[in-house]
Amino acid sequence: MAIMAGVPKTPGPGQVPPAHLRVTNQDRENVVEHVKAAYAEGRFDKLEFDDRLERAMTARTHGDLVPIMNELYGQQAVPRAAALSHSAAPAGMAESNERLGGALAHALPIVGFPILGPLLLLLTGGKTSPYIRKHALEALNFQITVVGASILLPLTVVGIVLVPFIWVAALILSIVGGVSALSESDFRYPMTIRLVK
Repeated sequence: MAIMAGVPKTPGPGQVPPAHLRVTNQDRENVVEHVKAAYAEGRFDKLEFDDRLERAMTARTHGDLVPIMNELYGQQAVPRAAALSHSAAPAGMAESNERLGGALAHALPIVGFPILGPLLLLLTGGKTSPYIRKHALEALNFQITVVGASILLPLTVVGIVLVPFIWVAALILSIVGGVSALSESDFRYPMTIRLVK
């Protein structure tokens, strides 16, 4: 890290970020895109792909991401990745199939798969796409909250009255979540207990 008069400077385009610096979701997604491209080119098998993907998606610092890029491109990987993370625009990053997968995570509960739908998306598409994972996690936690409330609230008189309103609100919010996923907007369900991380 470059230091001038005791104040740390943010790395510029093409500069190597310090290994201890925490990564953003965008940094992880950039490396995941490189891993997916290398796998599509046949540069490693499914087991190697899964290993690199898992390491990229769970990376906490740049020191965790650098070895993956080195495995893909050698020593020129770090400046290339640093330049990419500075120049990449957040909008337009998700491909159409990722947006569709994210929308499905919100929509499947509407057609009768409240917990199973988002869970399936999380365990399938969420393994290769941080975008799908983000939306599937949000939908899964919301559906767990709704199902839990639907079981516990009828134990009280007031709860019996509230349950139909909760279902209607859940339907509307799931539609809004699906539309948000299709349009690449961030969406967070209100009053949700986020048990799954």
